[in-house]
Amino acid sequence: MNAIRFTAGSALSVTLICGGCGTPDEYAWNIPEGFPKPAVPENNPMTAAKVELGRHLFFDTRLSGNGTQACSTCHRPEFAFTEPRNRAVGSTGGVNRRNTLALVNVAYNDTLMWAHPGLTTIEQQLLIPMFGEEPVELGIAGHEREVLGRFREDPVYQQLFTDAFPDGEPLQFTHIVDALACFVRSLVSFESPFDAYAYAGQDDALDPAAINGLQHFFSERFECHHCHGGFNFTQSSTHESVAILDKAFHNTGLYNVGDENAYPREDQGLHDLTGDPGDRGAFRAPTLRNVALTAPYMHDGSLTDLGAVLDFYAAGGRNIETGEHAGDGRTNIYKSQFVQGFDMTPTERAELLAFLEALTDPTFVSRAEYQDPFPTDR
Repeated sequence: MNAIRFTAGSALSVTLICGGCGTPDEYAWNIPEGFPKPAVPENNPMTAAKVELGRHLFFDTRLSGNGTQACSTCHRPEFAFTEPRNRAVGSTGGVNRRNTLALVNVAYNDTLMWAHPGLTTIEQQLLIPMFGEEPVELGIAGHEREVLGRFREDPVYQQLFTDAFPDGEPLQFTHIVDALACFVRSLVSFESPFDAYAYAGQDDALDPAAINGLQHFFSERFECHHCHGGFNFTQSSTHESVAILDKAFHNTGLYNVGDENAYPREDQGLHDLTGDPGDRGAFRAPTLRNVALTAPYMHDGSLTDLGAVLDFYAAGGRNIETGEHAGDGRTNIYKSQFVQGFDMTPTERAELLAFLEALTDPTFVSRAEYQDPFPTDR
């Protein structure tokens, strides 16, 4: 058996610049030796105090306009900070058009959300669920003074805020956004069986089935790694045997409504922002770290489990025979060149599933500093 081995500087890695390099780092990253630190905005350096304030805010329903929903309502730790629901539901009951993305190693992402290349920092992205009105998520718009008052008047938050922002300014939404961004940025995951095998040299960390699945994953026959490359499994690798994609958004052939190369009218991906016909159905390839915990899959949660995802890619897209979305996605002219379909035996399917399961980091979902800080009876 020819095993694949990696180092943090190998084809699976990417080069990132650490914000504030050259100055004392006040935050101790939970990142193994050899891996790069995430890029951090110069105007929002990581500190333990800001991360802790952000953790409290993340799990606090008082951050929503009507006091019923927290960030953690849709981003639940046990599901790698997503939820087992096709599409997210906001604090006022409105249904989002997209599936909730997992918050796994988000600090390493070049772009945020399913299809928005302009959002490149967590601080920018947070404004959408906080203040967006179509759809309403946390629903703070119109309730700003009330929401701020809840935290300004709470003695617990008064102390957390003083620790995080000791400059004496009154608590503002800029502080809330910065603290939340620091907490989300702290959610790193590098302790899966795959990491132990590939980077720590623990030969028994993966069983033979998972090792075979790893081989399949990085083969040119299955082509999974073209869109799920890098050590974070969410972008193409840059070594010479892999084609470099010029953007991280791809049409996978999930739809071809009316056989007119369209996606459902309510969500045509990147096209909704750019108006470029070539961007129809283009969505960002999410990380595969902890992917076994994050069902259902795809931007609209329309594939129920990992087996269905593998079958979908093996078919080269999805053929919907009846209903309002009927059409053969396999023939969508905007489909990615890497979604061509492939033959897959039952054994190979099981091995690929074993490898994807081996990307689960059990410490990530149980780490104390990532959990709800409030009593369960509040």
